[in-house]
Amino acid sequence: MKTTKPALGPPRARKKWAMFEDLEKIHTKPGVFEVYTAQSLWAEAHRAQQMLQFHLDGQIDVSSRNHVFLDRSSAWITKQFDLGPGKTVCDFGCGPGLYTARLAASGARVSGIDFSHSSITYARAQAAKAGLPISYHEGNYLEFIPQQRFDLITMIMCDYCALSPEQRQKLLGIWRDCLGDDGAILLDVYSMAAFARREETSFCEKNQLGHFWYAEDYYAFVNSFKYESEAVMLDKYSLFPARGKPETVYNWLQYFSLESLSAELAQAGLQIDQSFRDVAGQPFSPEHDEFAVIIKKLA
Repeated sequence: MKTTKPALGPPRARKKWAMFEDLEKIHTKPGVFEVYTAQSLWAEAHRAQQMLQFHLDGQIDVSSRNHVFLDRSSAWITKQFDLGPGKTVCDFGCGPGLYTARLAASGARVSGIDFSHSSITYARAQAAKAGLPISYHEGNYLEFIPQQRFDLITMIMCDYCALSPEQRQKLLGIWRDCLGDDGAILLDVYSMAAFARREETSFCEKNQLGHFWYAEDYYAFVNSFKYESEAVMLDKYSLFPARGKPETVYNWLQYFSLESLSAELAQAGLQIDQSFRDVAGQPFSPEHDEFAVIIKKLA
């Protein structure tokens, strides 16, 4: 018996495979800061625990810097800003209190804010254990309404770079309003030299970062997109767990020059007072991946 194969029809009439459509979405470059998913990156329960472990590993520079640098940096900050009894400090994005605990040892009145429940719970327990009267606030610092003014505000580990321009302006307004007249802000950011070294990449990996995203098995498609005119990088994680719904996490990073950061600060009535290579006070270098600035109110 003779059989014939069914006609496929013209190519343009064929239906796209569902997998092809999924792959198209995975590799699509969104508009700059088009989607924001920081809550799922930093505050989701499993990932928050993973982040906490990164924070507490004193040998690596993930989530927090290594403990040798933390000790050196905290000593420099304490001396640079003459911290001691009577001084007030607030660390935005304080994590598990690695800086707040060290700065509170000076006798300054220290506060910290972070929206990771795991990190804040750990920070409070450590402060109680050490007898340090640190005031911790669990919540989004973009919604923080401080009840006092501070002599020093810090945001360290380039957290500022993960925010959109609108979020950064909102945060700068909060800082300006709660900064004492003679107070200062210490901030570090990624540099344009680091941006020049970044490249667009794409890869897929099973259980990427050692089960960072989920306790169960999963596949992660990781796309890094570069936005040249805006000096922004996006690390886009398309996640497919063995059970549960697929998820996409967007990690944005803004890169700065001294000039671009200065212009952004000026819009909020702030100015750069001093610049350094890092938050341990090393001399400024435009070739380093990061730089730190001391910021004050415009005269």
